[in-house]
Amino acid sequence: MMKKMSISTSKTSLVLLLCQIISALDVPLDLSQPPTITQQSPKDYIVDPRENIVIQCEAKGKPPPSFSWTRNGTHFDIDKDAQVTMKPNSGTLVINIMNGGKAEAYEGVYQCTARNERGAAISNNIVVRPSRSPLWTKEKLEPNHVREGDSLVLHCRPPVGLPPPIIFWMDNAFQRLPQSERVSQGLNGDLYFSNVQPEDTREDYICYARFNHTQTIQQKQPISVKVFSMDSLNDTIAANLSDTDIFGAKPVTERQPVLLTPTGSTSTKVELRGNVLLLECIAAGLPTPVIRWIKEGGELPANRTFFENFKKTLKIIDVSEADSGNYKCIARNALGSVHHVISVTVKAAPYWITAPRNLVLSPGEDGTLICRANGNPKPSISWLANGVPIAIAPEDPSRKVDGDTIIFSHVQERSSAVYQCNASNEYGYLLANAFVNVLAEPPRILTPANKLYQVIADSPALLDCAYFGSPRPEIEWFKGVKGSILRGNEYVFHDNGTLEIPVAQKNNAGTYTCVARNELGKIQNEVQLEIKDPTMIIKQPEYKVIQRYGQVSFECIIKHDSTLLPTVTWLKDNDELPDDERFLVGKDNLTIMNVTDKDDGTYTCIVNTTLDSVSASAVLTVVARPNPPFDLELTGQLERSIDLSWLPGDENNSPITSFVIEFEDALHEPGVWRYQTEVPGSQTTAQLKLSPYVNYAFRVIAVNRIGRSQPSEPSEQYLTKSASPDENPANVQGIGSEPDNLVITWEPLKGFQSNGPGLQYKVSWRQKDVDDEWTSVIVANVSKYIVSGTPTFVPYEVKVQALNDLGYAPEPSEVIGHSGEDLPMVAPGNVQVHVINSTLAKVHWDPVPLKSVRGHLQGYKVYYWKVQSLSRRSRRHVEKKILTFRGNKTFGMLPGLEPYSSYKLNVRVVNGKGEGPASPDKVFKTPEGVPSSPSFLKITNPTLDSLTLEWGSPTHPNGVLTSYTLKFQPINNTHELGPLVEIRIPANESSLILKNLNYSTRYKFYFNAQTSVGSGSQITEEAVTIMDEVQPLYPRIRNVTTAAAETYANISWEYEGPDHANFYVEYGVAGSKEDWKKEIVNGSRSFFVLKGLTPGTAYKVRVGAEGLSGFRSSEDVFETGPAMASRQVDIATQGWFIGLMCAVALLILILLIVCFIRRNKGGKYPVKEKEDAHADPEIQPMKEDDGTFGEYSDAEDHKPLKKGSRTPSDRTVKKEDSDDSLVDYGEGVNGQFNEDGSFIGQYSGKKEKEPAEGNESSEAPSPVNAMNSFV
Repeated sequence: MMKKMSISTSKTSLVLLLCQIISALDVPLDLSQPPTITQQSPKDYIVDPRENIVIQCEAKGKPPPSFSWTRNGTHFDIDKDAQVTMKPNSGTLVINIMNGGKAEAYEGVYQCTARNERGAAISNNIVVRPSRSPLWTKEKLEPNHVREGDSLVLHCRPPVGLPPPIIFWMDNAFQRLPQSERVSQGLNGDLYFSNVQPEDTREDYICYARFNHTQTIQQKQPISVKVFSMDSLNDTIAANLSDTDIFGAKPVTERQPVLLTPTGSTSTKVELRGNVLLLECIAAGLPTPVIRWIKEGGELPANRTFFENFKKTLKIIDVSEADSGNYKCIARNALGSVHHVISVTVKAAPYWITAPRNLVLSPGEDGTLICRANGNPKPSISWLANGVPIAIAPEDPSRKVDGDTIIFSHVQERSSAVYQCNASNEYGYLLANAFVNVLAEPPRILTPANKLYQVIADSPALLDCAYFGSPRPEIEWFKGVKGSILRGNEYVFHDNGTLEIPVAQKNNAGTYTCVARNELGKIQNEVQLEIKDPTMIIKQPEYKVIQRYGQVSFECIIKHDSTLLPTVTWLKDNDELPDDERFLVGKDNLTIMNVTDKDDGTYTCIVNTTLDSVSASAVLTVVARPNPPFDLELTGQLERSIDLSWLPGDENNSPITSFVIEFEDALHEPGVWRYQTEVPGSQTTAQLKLSPYVNYAFRVIAVNRIGRSQPSEPSEQYLTKSASPDENPANVQGIGSEPDNLVITWEPLKGFQSNGPGLQYKVSWRQKDVDDEWTSVIVANVSKYIVSGTPTFVPYEVKVQALNDLGYAPEPSEVIGHSGEDLPMVAPGNVQVHVINSTLAKVHWDPVPLKSVRGHLQGYKVYYWKVQSLSRRSRRHVEKKILTFRGNKTFGMLPGLEPYSSYKLNVRVVNGKGEGPASPDKVFKTPEGVPSSPSFLKITNPTLDSLTLEWGSPTHPNGVLTSYTLKFQPINNTHELGPLVEIRIPANESSLILKNLNYSTRYKFYFNAQTSVGSGSQITEEAVTIMDEVQPLYPRIRNVTTAAAETYANISWEYEGPDHANFYVEYGVAGSKEDWKKEIVNGSRSFFVLKGLTPGTAYKVRVGAEGLSGFRSSEDVFETGPAMASRQVDIATQGWFIGLMCAVALLILILLIVCFIRRNKGGKYPVKEKEDAHADPEIQPMKEDDGTFGEYSDAEDHKPLKKGSRTPSDRTVKKEDSDDSLVDYGEGVNGQFNEDGSFIGQYSGKKEKEPAEGNESSEAPSPVNAMNSFV
């Protein structure tokens, strides 16, 4: 919902135009002119008798006028009354009452006269009266004794004051008495009761009269009203009279309406034009009558008709003669109606049609003064000249009176005078002054020169040319300095000299010249007109719905003329924003934080400039969860139902969609509220079903789109009578927990379902399909019963019936249960295995007899495990696998078998108790399959025409290897492949020398293994024959080796070639056609750790160098280890290992202490002696000056080695020392791999020398290093 509002400049222009018309008739004050009354007191002037009386009379003229007064038609000599003074340069009288004067002494009719040499102006007749607030006359008020249902009028009769007082009724506590259609105050101040009720009894009905002029309140003595009800009245009469005398105390009877005011069937009313017409009808009756108004022969005037005092008063504002007529009020109740007709006549005091206006003439000119008025009856017109009736005024030959017009011909300067027109009838009079001023003046322009006018485009432009001259000058307008006279429909020329451009455009901007001329001269004036772009709101605030405590923003983005400075003001409900820090006014928005209910309303953005104003409004609706319902009432109480009604709370601007009714059982579950029902949001009553023996209390929750209200206050409690149960326990089951029992369970009844005290359960059972009687027990406060001594797993019929002190529930339904299960007795027989292929087998078995299952058959389990691989004789841990086949299935598939392997299996039946005995183990074998790829392929010893190939057998042969197949082909410089050559190699071979190859040629090799089933996946590699026998200068990477773990692998290689090569490692799944994955090696290291590998998977790997013609090593194949169970233990976490390391550390510490002591004594210690005895020529001696150990030094690369290292100085490692030595994976490396395969230690190529302190090595210490240092 959005409102747009624009404050137009047209109304402002119209007001300006009217002001200019008036001001154009004004004579400049520097010229001679007769007096003009500018200010005077009202005709009916009521004054406060406690304050000074000020009677105003102000006038202007040239020369300045003098003032005189008349009182009650005779001259009032103010000099003779010390209490009366006249203000300087003014005719205003001040009568000093506060210094002992009496206001009543100055009561009368006053008239002021302002006079100078050119005439005299007079004021209205000012009737001065002091206000009066008399006290109430003392009267003895008798108590009012009224029968219930009768009408009553309490009379106020306030004292007559001036002006009349305002009447209202209150009690002794100054609280206004409540009024309604039944009780209301009339226009005369009386209090009317259409019918009285017992609650009207009170002793403090007090009428108050407030006199506003004196700010006083007078009060009438309290009035007592005693209402007798029919019951109490009959009791009183019966106590005092015999039965035969009781005849007046009839019960309250309904009565048709009777008018209390006005009386009779017709009345008349006279009102004056322009006043407010008030018509009143108040009726008695029981039930209370309803009032309706009509106008006979017409309609009540729209927009001016209002109903007050519960439609008992008809109010028509600003009445006119057209409102005369007959108005009928109709009072109606269920028994009938009554009406009254008021004949309204609208009279009129005189009102102006044409009031006389000042007349400025030059000598010899003609003119007229016109005085026209209307009224009812029609007013008479009389003329005065300078305050004297014109009939006895001095003669003027240029003047002629013709009724309501005075005609002037060939006036002369002596014709100047002030004329008064008096229009009067019986309801009042009008008096107007108008002067005739005879002057001879050249033109003058009163508008300032070069005045700047700024207007908004497409709005009217009004350019002033206020002038004066006598004779009246003619006005002409020009645009520009040498422009032509302006004419045409584009312009409007006003009599006061104003030029109007109705729709100003940009091309209307510029200089305009106004020229005024008469026979005595000519004058001109220039004004400037600028046209501005209108101010617009281009992004208006929009209707918003926000939840309570949320945040909302209204936008107000404007566009305006660059020369105008706009101001943006925000209003809420057409008033200023609340003084609250939650309201944040930004440059082009209003943000309200933490919105509350009081923020609901209309927000208006008003943009003001000096020339225009625009606005836009939007409504903010604050929504919230509804307020809780209230006033809960229980009616229609029955044994099994009750009616609940309530009143909804405030919906908080989001309609209530439903009501949720909850109940509390104070007897069984006090404080616990449960769901009863839900009804639509339009419903405020509900009939609720009840259960016996429940102490109910209800509450209601209202729901709207925002959420649920707080619960209402609880209703009164209602206790229903007891009865036998209506329902039996639910979810009855019979399931044995042991082979010889039956456990009967059920869901117990809730407290409110018990229907009475003494809730118990009758539990019954009997064996099914056996001619047995029911066995029953009665239990209480339990939800299960165990029957012992039953046969194993036999069916039983079970039922549970509720009962209480008043009887049984209906007969329950029976359920089938079983006694307890036992383990199956028989294993499945005739187990057969059919091998489908090398990885899949199908197993069959015969079902066991159902009686032997001794329980619910759940299915069969097949246990199978690999005994050994037929291609290898190595044994490993047996891991049994289990497949479960649900239901009475007699076959199943065994997937994921390994080819060429021996397996065993057995089958067991399963019931709810567990597994039965296993069938005899069944042995079966899987046939051969294709092998995996060879574990590696190395190409070494390149010559001019030969290459040596070495390979490893497949990790998973999956059968008996029959042969290897080698395929190779040359690759030219454009990477095109040559003819493919294939060689079959016996299975027992592990190397091959290929001869008769082309020199300096790159070859690509494909290598795989075969079984009798077929060929396995292949491994590829590339190699190049040399150009001649000289040691090649090109770089090469050889001896790629891998050490694989479960999820990572350590890759190392040897490199020959230029320094600072940037290596990378490529790898992928062996036999896969997917692209190689590439990992960059940091620095020039010759090792790398591949992480994130899949356990039990064969990978291919190769190493390359960036920027060296893209050469790569030969491929290597490795397989990650199988996934190990969580029972594998890290040695580093074992207690024995930790204890061993602690012992070693303690021994080292003792040895250090001993060495330190012996050194201080100057002697040699055994370690030193041993080192001296086995001196290595490359070992530098210990420095004597600082006691630090020396370092091994390499003249080429300064690679440090610890003292005690077993690595020879030429950095070579013997093969027999350790096949897994890290030296094989890279040069100059001392370290180890941690648990995840990451490398620990220092790479010599990155070594930076650091000063050593004490006995510390330049490397990070480790237990191995520590022990080596002291060997």
